[in-house]
Amino acid sequence: MPLHKSKQRTRTGLPLWVKLLLAMLFASTLGVIGVSGIVWNLSLDLPDVEALHSHQPSLVTHVYADDGRPIGQFSVERRILTPLDKMPRELLQAVIAVEDARFREHGGVDIFGIVRAVVTNLEALRIRQGASTITQQLARSVFLTPKRSYTRKIKEAILAVRMEKTLSKDKILELYLNQIYFGHGAYGVAAAAKTYFSKNISTLSVAESAFIAGLPKAPTLYSPFRYPERSQRRLRHVLKRLHDEGFITGAQHEEAISTPLKYQREQENTIAPYFVDAVRQHLLSTYGESMLYKGGLHVKTTLNIDDYQEAARAVRNGLRTLDKQQGYRGPLNPEQANGFEASQDGILQAVVNKVDAESAVVTAGNLTGTIALKDMLWAARRLIGPDVNEDIVVLKSPTADQILSAGDTVEVMVKTSRTGITRFALEQTPLVQGALMAINPKTGAIRAMVGGYDFNRSEYNRATSAKRQPGSAFKPIIYTAALQAGMTPATILIDSPVVFQKWKPENYERKFYGPVTLRDALIHSRNVATIKLLEKIGFRRVHALAESLGITRMLDVDLSLALGSSILTLQELTNAYGVFANQGVHLSPYSIESVRDSAGVVLEQHEHHPQPVLSPETTYLITTILEDVIQHGTGSRAKVISYPVAGKTGTTNDFTDGWFMGYSPHTVTGVWVGFDRIKSLGDKISGARSALPIWIDFMKNTPPLSDEKHFIPPDNIVFAEIDPKTGFLAKHGASDTKREVFVRGSEPIEHTPQQVNTRDFFNLDHATP
Repeated sequence: MPLHKSKQRTRTGLPLWVKLLLAMLFASTLGVIGVSGIVWNLSLDLPDVEALHSHQPSLVTHVYADDGRPIGQFSVERRILTPLDKMPRELLQAVIAVEDARFREHGGVDIFGIVRAVVTNLEALRIRQGASTITQQLARSVFLTPKRSYTRKIKEAILAVRMEKTLSKDKILELYLNQIYFGHGAYGVAAAAKTYFSKNISTLSVAESAFIAGLPKAPTLYSPFRYPERSQRRLRHVLKRLHDEGFITGAQHEEAISTPLKYQREQENTIAPYFVDAVRQHLLSTYGESMLYKGGLHVKTTLNIDDYQEAARAVRNGLRTLDKQQGYRGPLNPEQANGFEASQDGILQAVVNKVDAESAVVTAGNLTGTIALKDMLWAARRLIGPDVNEDIVVLKSPTADQILSAGDTVEVMVKTSRTGITRFALEQTPLVQGALMAINPKTGAIRAMVGGYDFNRSEYNRATSAKRQPGSAFKPIIYTAALQAGMTPATILIDSPVVFQKWKPENYERKFYGPVTLRDALIHSRNVATIKLLEKIGFRRVHALAESLGITRMLDVDLSLALGSSILTLQELTNAYGVFANQGVHLSPYSIESVRDSAGVVLEQHEHHPQPVLSPETTYLITTILEDVIQHGTGSRAKVISYPVAGKTGTTNDFTDGWFMGYSPHTVTGVWVGFDRIKSLGDKISGARSALPIWIDFMKNTPPLSDEKHFIPPDNIVFAEIDPKTGFLAKHGASDTKREVFVRGSEPIEHTPQQVNTRDFFNLDHATP
């Protein structure tokens, strides 16, 4: 008998298939737990979708002129918020058809869409179809980054599901259509309608709606301005989806396919860029960067578009004329030619094909024509270096082939163009700069501002920021202070040589005129008489007056102040002259009438704060003197203006700055001309030759609405015939007399003595203040 009984082993384990099933269930459970953990973990830091109820996308700040016309805008994203019920039905249908056909049925994530996309992409062995719903796209745009990752897709799905539980389908669709990017800087469908068709969204056709609906997938690739054929294929696809989904009939589909779209890109040119930029700086400092570029402010300004256009034209024409007087710098070099941009005033780049003694043949774009010798004759004065006084060569008996050569790249302007015949004139972009400021003196409203020749070339605003010596344009402030001190236009000043230590001032004419009336001294801008006048009335009086006129910066405390040595901006001096035009009442200049937020709430409303700083009588006296500057003095070119004007030229040492400050009863306008780096404008190029022509051009073309023949005198003004050599009353029957203006009680009561003692004038010249 065996010691051990053999035992037969029995199989008690589970079948293999059961084990495999259990393993799969276990793995699936772990996977679900893992995925759930990941989803839970990713959902912890997701934003609250409740915020979408009050979601405010980035909006455009719009800037308007005084009549409500748009002149500029500031934005990060160009968007026009539009309610869903203001959008065309066909547009909504097109977006749903091409982006998310089951939008009304799914809960944020379209499972069927995902399966369909996977099958389609596997069959094609590449990604041909996406599965993101409209809700997911909105979640991505509002809450997430565009960076592709599985993490982002999970977050996108979580947010989409939450959004569907929180918001209605219509609200989601409205948010989406106002949020998504459509290319060329347009966000939202309304901005897209403006960008591609220059149309209001409510007027879009079926085909136009389909085109816009097809853009979000790839706005750049489907741009009709860059890829017209690809854009057309996308349009046909969207129209087919509209038809397949039953949104349009077969006839509508065929009509939309067969009707070519007329793309018209909306122009974004800013009107009055220097002015608009000044407004931007105010808004930035007042409301901050976020509100300016994203807040959708509505800013009504004081700018008058018609006045601005005349101002810009006058400045550009005046600077071009002056630049030609300074000399021709030669053809454009390769760097200048490559960087050339056609200007708004019709200046083109051209190549000289051939030239003879009488003319040159040039080609500018698709135009070929001639420049006659007379239309390039100004270029016989050649500027061969930086100094407009020393580096000049003048061609004697010039011919066209001495001025231009074949192959030259030059600037031209079309003079006349008829079929097959184009006549050009030779032009040159000026290096000299200029600025113009026009203000309504009765309100302080800035009606026109030009800060330089070309904003695209230089954004530096010379009307508000450039601090330059005003020269004789400052003298009226000194003379007004003298009138305040009790002097009259008939007060005698002595224009005679004087020496102050090492300084020996002279008049422009290099001669002296002896006894002159205060009026004549200012009319003819007598330097020495003005210096003596300042010495007599004192700096304190002039400084106090300047401050009351709005000039708050520190002025010089030496006699060179009489010649305009203290630096000022054009805006400061224009505003000061505005007090003369407004009968002694000062108002601070301003550019913004009102600011409203995107909901229409008023954030800022300009309020006038008039400050009487001069008597109407004093301002009338200085005005009559400044009228005579135009009638008989350095501003005589302005006599061509048909309505009452008054003003004063200004020129600084070596003719580096030219000014003209002047006004009518309704507009005060200042003009400055000079180089950014101080240097001479040219020999004898005074303010009367540089700035005054621009001022005249502007004022002639912006006449007042009323037909006033003269500045209206206050009731307390009287007139008297005087002897201009003595300032006394003129004797009856005297031939050399002048009618002078006085404040009642200040007029002379004595006649000129029979014998005038010259010692009296000596005593007058050396009288102490």
